[in-house]
Amino acid sequence: MQRALQLAELGAGRTSPNPLVGAVVLDASGSLVGEGYHARAGEAHAEVGALAQAGERARGGTLVVTLEPCCHHGRTPPCSQAVIAAGIARVVVAMADPNPQVAGGGLAQLQAAGIEVITGVAEAEARCLNRAFIHRISSGRPLGILKWAMGIDGRTALSNGASQWISGPEARAWVHRLRAGCDAVIVGGGTVRADDPLLTSRGQRQPEPLRVVLSRRLELPAEAKVWDQSAAATLVVHGPEAPAAAAAALDKRGVPRLELESCSPRLLLEALAQRGCNQVLWECGPELAAAALAEGCVQELAAVIAPKLMGGQPARTPLGELGFTAMEQVRSWQAQAPQRLGSDLVWQLSSPAELEP
Repeated sequence: MQRALQLAELGAGRTSPNPLVGAVVLDASGSLVGEGYHARAGEAHAEVGALAQAGERARGGTLVVTLEPCCHHGRTPPCSQAVIAAGIARVVVAMADPNPQVAGGGLAQLQAAGIEVITGVAEAEARCLNRAFIHRISSGRPLGILKWAMGIDGRTALSNGASQWISGPEARAWVHRLRAGCDAVIVGGGTVRADDPLLTSRGQRQPEPLRVVLSRRLELPAEAKVWDQSAAATLVVHGPEAPAAAAAALDKRGVPRLELESCSPRLLLEALAQRGCNQVLWECGPELAAAALAEGCVQELAAVIAPKLMGGQPARTPLGELGFTAMEQVRSWQAQAPQRLGSDLVWQLSSPAELEP
């Protein structure tokens, strides 16, 4: 199962809206004869790839897979039928599929065919690997990661707004890898105006994550890196109060846009879930970050901390007003050990609710 989990992770950032899945096949004597993982949505599932590699040696053997085999027709045929046809005698599964289209149906088909089924092997690790997929299925929204870079005095920009670069090259490369594992990167109009970010993984993922600009009134610069659709796709999301002239200017530039009932982070994530996003990265300013937190749209935090002092009373901090009036209202996050990247530290945290099975 550990090998299957390793294989599953190879598809990170490319399988949405599908989960990450890895599989290995052992022959009747217990020897490894096949491996596979789901590399991209629309392509063969992990079980099919592993069974194809094993061929006839799979007959009477064991399939070890990180997620319950699917039992419905999607872009590909059901894996449960492929497992039965291969003559597998035993299937070992890390976790059941939370997708209502499966939800135990695949395991039931295998058992009805006389296959021995063992479940719950390394389930906690499998759930952690697919936490974004599980979150989207259970909530209807992609899992949100909020990332920022700051000095040790908590500032994310100087008093004049300058912020490039707070962190060093090693930390910036880490952020590019973080983006590569996400389906969309979200900023507000203020970030586009102030920083003119590119918001790509620098080629570590193809296609690049969708760049999303959330802007209530479309007060956006005429020239910006995100308008270059050859680098990565961009979607501008706005509310009904956006001026028609500003919307028409985007249309003329060929930038896709989406109008929501309001510029709500929750509504935005629901729309992105409909587009197949499992995981998104918030790289926005303090007001939008606070709104995303307040609306339950952030499940993980990633703070890059540089050994720098920027000072200044009006200097920007990572978050806007959250409305707390007593410490009892402030929730704690589950922290991992900080990671050193060059001269910087990266501190990753998860919402305790996301750790529950």
